[in-house]
Amino acid sequence: MNIPPLHATPRFMLAHPAHLIALGFGSGLSPWAPGTVGTLWAWLSFAPLQAWLGPAGMGALIAVSSVIGWWGCTTTARHLGVADPGQIVWDEVVAFWLVLWLVTPAGWAGQIAAFALFRFFDAAKPGPVAWADRRFKGFGWRGGFGILADDFVAAFCTLFVIALWRHFA
Repeated sequence: MNIPPLHATPRFMLAHPAHLIALGFGSGLSPWAPGTVGTLWAWLSFAPLQAWLGPAGMGALIAVSSVIGWWGCTTTARHLGVADPGQIVWDEVVAFWLVLWLVTPAGWAGQIAAFALFRFFDAAKPGPVAWADRRFKGFGWRGGFGILADDFVAAFCTLFVIALWRHFA
């Protein structure tokens, strides 16, 4: 008997701390483009976090959030019964924080370019992003790592393009 996967709701999100984290504190509950909404949440939260924590503190937050996110994504995917549910957006949040942290200081144009590039690499999954997405699919800790891995590869692709842009501009 196949049990259909659950759909995350506000009640589901609040039922377990892992769900709250993995669903990006509610940004993943968006009915339209939850990955984009999660990335926007990351962008909006970055400035106050960076001002409060400073660059070193932000780096530490990204590292800790990656490890906690691995747990949160693993647990939430298992509870939803889907290997990589679109409503899990913590991967976008942490990966885009990484992009913003490494391109700072950047003006609005640079941040918009970083956002657009990251969303392109995350959604279209060209080359290495698709490889990372396929390589770690599944449930359990490997699958939880995979949820994060393709977004980190998308972040590195974004950073590579920005580095080329800065070098040749």
